[in-house]
Amino acid sequence: MLLKMNQIITAFVFTGILISCNTSNKTKKTTEESSAKEIVTDSTSNKPAKELVAIDTDEASIATALMAAPEESRAGCKVIGYNMAGEFVTLKEGDNEFIVLADDPNRPGFHAACYHKDMEPFMARGRELRAMGKNAVEIFDIREAEVKSGKLAMGKPGSTLHIYYGPDALYDPQTSKVKGAQYRYVVYLPFATSESTGLPEKPISANHPWIMNPGTHRAHIMISPLPEESE
Repeated sequence: MLLKMNQIITAFVFTGILISCNTSNKTKKTTEESSAKEIVTDSTSNKPAKELVAIDTDEASIATALMAAPEESRAGCKVIGYNMAGEFVTLKEGDNEFIVLADDPNRPGFHAACYHKDMEPFMARGRELRAMGKNAVEIFDIREAEVKSGKLAMGKPGSTLHIYYGPDALYDPQTSKVKGAQYRYVVYLPFATSESTGLPEKPISANHPWIMNPGTHRAHIMISPLPEESE
């Protein structure tokens, strides 16, 4: 009887030791996992946020404007636009087929455009008429008449306009990306129509090309890619 009692006591003691060991291991494991999570959290929280700054120098104006151009062509683009003194000047000389129009710092938001140099007479005429106080309808009608008469050149059919625009005028100096900016592309096909291109006159869905101002000098294919996901 005494022997049996000793065996029972020994079994209880052994079981207690096992439970104690398991509890200790679990506690140790939980502590290690918590520490690991804290390290990951600290690492993430300590990651510096992107510093966005105002576009308030000519260099910043050039850098952000060039985002409108195809990446492989940016180095050779000519950049024109307003400098920080408010003068419309050539901000950067270029030697390829593109001209980039920088954002106007006196207007809200951000808007830069890149187009083929053969379209410069047409674009310059628009700026000239706007400076004369003409509104959008007047500019459209004047250029329509001048293009039809052959007085004003628009470049070859299929010339493109790349637009980089957004609601804010803040940018990342490391990447030159403008906060919230996205792209839109225009392919000019003067006097083209829905029938001649097979394109609808209104977008069927997001990210779908369509033709705007059909039958006029300003007929063009509109392509608006979906905005990139925020990082």
